[in-house]
Amino acid sequence: MDALPSFDLVRPRTLDELIAARAAHSDSRLLGGGTDLVVNIRRGIVAPPVLIEVNGVTELRYIKADEHALEIGAAVTLVELATHPEMVRHYPVVAQAAGHIAGPTQRNMGTVGGNLCLDTRCIFYNQSEFWRGANRHCLKTTGDICHVAPKSRGVCFATFSGDLAPALLTLDAEVDITGPTGCRSMPLADLYIGYARQDEPVTESRGDGKYFLSLRPGEIVASVRAKNTPGLRSAYDKIRVRRSIEYPVTGVAVALRRDGSKLVDLRVAFTGTNPRPVRLAGTAALCGGALGERVFAGLDALVRDQIMAMKTTFTPGHYRRRVAGVLARRLMQRLFEDSLPSS
Repeated sequence: MDALPSFDLVRPRTLDELIAARAAHSDSRLLGGGTDLVVNIRRGIVAPPVLIEVNGVTELRYIKADEHALEIGAAVTLVELATHPEMVRHYPVVAQAAGHIAGPTQRNMGTVGGNLCLDTRCIFYNQSEFWRGANRHCLKTTGDICHVAPKSRGVCFATFSGDLAPALLTLDAEVDITGPTGCRSMPLADLYIGYARQDEPVTESRGDGKYFLSLRPGEIVASVRAKNTPGLRSAYDKIRVRRSIEYPVTGVAVALRRDGSKLVDLRVAFTGTNPRPVRLAGTAALCGGALGERVFAGLDALVRDQIMAMKTTFTPGHYRRRVAGVLARRLMQRLFEDSLPSS
């Protein structure tokens, strides 16, 4: 990695000051823990002239969680989220996802907002300037071809790998967004537009690995919130080459409810596989009966249909998709068995 280039650092103390700084510096980047951004700057991937640090904005640093709902400010650190007693008790899928991110150093610095808006990754993108130049760069930087899919006609297939998004998607979370034109809220799923389909062009609502967030100019994610569902059991797990630091080969969040021997609610979401976090569509059709081979066969079919098999990491894409289904099945079995009433 090269030395950091010169940049100006702005340190707002209020949310209004942060929005004003963002509006005044359209080419700025937000700096929380910097665990991803600073690495990309050192690799020459991005070179923002201004960084705006969010850690001093107290309006973004809070956690509210009880048996009814959760609300998390964007500047909360990952270690604060992973160890919050009420989060661990009522929303284990979120606490576990935060605790699975990288290593202790990164969790002490990384923030919720940074992980939700994490840049997409690819073996042709997350390399040194020399490596990228030797390969004539890629579509996500200054090139004109996606090396993952050279015939994709201008579509980038870099993958999203944030851990918190799939966990929160299983809780039907919403995000609060603020910017120069005011505040708005949306389902968390609508924040991500990285569909990356070769048969359709990139638009403002259907993006790819390069254009994967629906944020408007100057907007930031201020907080994320969700309501609790009584009886819902949840968990998160992921596979990675190394146990710490490494980004996921795939990460899986599962939430389910059972009524006696019947599965009555099932939510499964993935990261590290597509240019957006994917909550599987069609899981409602798998509910209504026992957790058995019919459900698992249906799950496998949904994974094959919705999880991308492109090789964007050093792990083959078809292997990643296969692992995603197996990991989801294991979590489902564990959660279903753990919800059995005690004798």
